[in-house]
Amino acid sequence: MASKGNLVAVIPAIAVAFLLVLLVGGASIAMSSKPEFAGHPKGLYVLFFAEMWERFSYYGMRALLVFYLTKHWLFSDGEANLIYGAYNSLVYVTPVLGGYLADRYLGQRKAVLFGAILLTIGHTMMGFEGDGGGNSGAAINVFWLALAFIIVGTGFLKANISVIVGQLYPRTDVRRDGAYTIFYIGINTGATLGTILAGWLGETYGWSYGFGAAGVGMLLGLIVFVGFKPLLLGHGESPDPAALARKVGGIRFEHVLYGLGLASIAVAWALIQYRDVIEVLLAVSGFALLGYVLFQSFRVDREARHRLWVILFLIALNPVFWGLFEQAGGSLNLYTDRYVDRGGVPASIFQSINPLYIVLLGPIFAWLWVWLGKRGLEPSTPAKFGLALLQVGFAFLVFVWGANSVGPGVATPVLFVFLVYLFQTSGELCLSPVGLSAMNRLSPKTLASLIMGAWFYMTAVGQFVAGKIGEATGGEGGVMTKEGTLAVYDTIGWWTIGIGVAVLLVSPFVKRLMHLETLEDDVDHALAGEQEIGEPKAAGFNTSNETR
Repeated sequence: MASKGNLVAVIPAIAVAFLLVLLVGGASIAMSSKPEFAGHPKGLYVLFFAEMWERFSYYGMRALLVFYLTKHWLFSDGEANLIYGAYNSLVYVTPVLGGYLADRYLGQRKAVLFGAILLTIGHTMMGFEGDGGGNSGAAINVFWLALAFIIVGTGFLKANISVIVGQLYPRTDVRRDGAYTIFYIGINTGATLGTILAGWLGETYGWSYGFGAAGVGMLLGLIVFVGFKPLLLGHGESPDPAALARKVGGIRFEHVLYGLGLASIAVAWALIQYRDVIEVLLAVSGFALLGYVLFQSFRVDREARHRLWVILFLIALNPVFWGLFEQAGGSLNLYTDRYVDRGGVPASIFQSINPLYIVLLGPIFAWLWVWLGKRGLEPSTPAKFGLALLQVGFAFLVFVWGANSVGPGVATPVLFVFLVYLFQTSGELCLSPVGLSAMNRLSPKTLASLIMGAWFYMTAVGQFVAGKIGEATGGEGGVMTKEGTLAVYDTIGWWTIGIGVAVLLVSPFVKRLMHLETLEDDVDHALAGEQEIGEPKAAGFNTSNETR
């Protein structure tokens, strides 16, 4: 038992030590009189730490959310998974709107600042527990409101902070890819540290400590972004300051936009409580959006039409992948807590495995695509999607096999938790950044923003699908069982592998519809957040050498 206790104490201690090293390093960069550090403008490191703290708070809260719902508010396992999925789906829809408002009116810096303020308020409100023990009353409404603040705040911040990274460099600057790599390390560093520290505090000392740590992290991110504004060198400002200053009904237009942002919190507050409405809205809007893209495909030339069909094909696979992948913070998190031999380690800490794998495997995948491309062996975009589906499906089958290998009454060995996240992560690296690249280069200039928005939207649909799958693990009574959960995992694993095989079989035909030989390089399909929204921006963007 002593060794287990030591392990529980060592993990957060290592995280704290690493965080202190990062903070000392950040302070030394800030105090340096030179305009650059390690060949990059100091503004990059401002954005690195601001985003690191934001991801610290977001993933720290995410690791605890399903436990908070089931253990504190006493939602059933099925209902908690559905709430988790609905929350994540809204988190992935709002950045499309936040990116639009920033591009058109506010500018990225003001959008990020407004989003950071909302996020700080939301995470602070998460620390208000109330008495728990039921899911009604004033306290639960504070909880719904906290989620709504985080949903809208993420919409304003998530897409736009990454855009400022690109604005620090000329379009032809060879340092841009390296800058996004550094920024992406900040994303996953924050995710890892937030999950470990907030998860450990929340499960060891109480929910308010874990959520409080997430709130402090977000506040620090806000302080960094505001305090070191001069290092951004004026980037990310409004494209039309005069428009922001004009009066609408006697109110400055900029303030009207902020008012709309606050009003959308009320909408999010209502939606997160009425999940059936989200399901209907996602379905109707999704079909309308994809139908509109299909309609537009018949109004362009033959090659552009074929590329739009490829886009629709790839987008349709998005919810399949994310529906399985996002079991991580929901049903898989609950299963780890109840049925895995964790050696005394809090279950929420296992949420840090994925970002750790991303940091380790991201550079390997980036190198692998280049290495295969030089030899004419790099898989095409649709083939990579097929491989991603095979891996995420296989991840669940491995987990089921491992759990069943020890018998029904024995805890699942922790090794299989590491394996399920390993195959999920390798699948993620074959789909998430590759999909962003495909949306960017295959869409006609006139539909570029709409196509990228459709990609984000279908990612949100995938988050809701994840909630529905998680709800199924609760069975008819809403209470998760080991056998019932493994049966669901077995089913979705085999179905996804079947879909992955089908995608691989048709990928040569789909690739021909991409007409890669006639693509031109003089079109800019920039949209706020496309570099980062499908976290992580790690590998797969260099796809010029795809062969099959």
